[in-house]
Amino acid sequence: LKERNVWIVGADERAEKTLYEADLPAATAWVLGAEGEGMRRLTRERCDLLVRIPMRGSVESLNVSVASGVCLFESRRRRAAA
Repeated sequence: LKERNVWIVGADERAEKTLYEADLPAATAWVLGAEGEGMRRLTRERCDLLVRIPMRGSVESLNVSVASGVCLFESRRRRAAA
């Protein structure tokens, strides 16, 4: 992926920037961790960028299918706006 200039972006609740604050590259490969456990340390370290999905209220996390939908939608929305 890196040879083709595709950035590896991980969704991690400990990331400094949110999905909406981060400067996402046009070519993105998403990595999401297991529900409950999240990504393993080595997986996080191999990502070019880590972002978190902001949460409100009593919701602590989303299941991986919902989180992937949010991330993919935001990537597509930005590409369409460019």
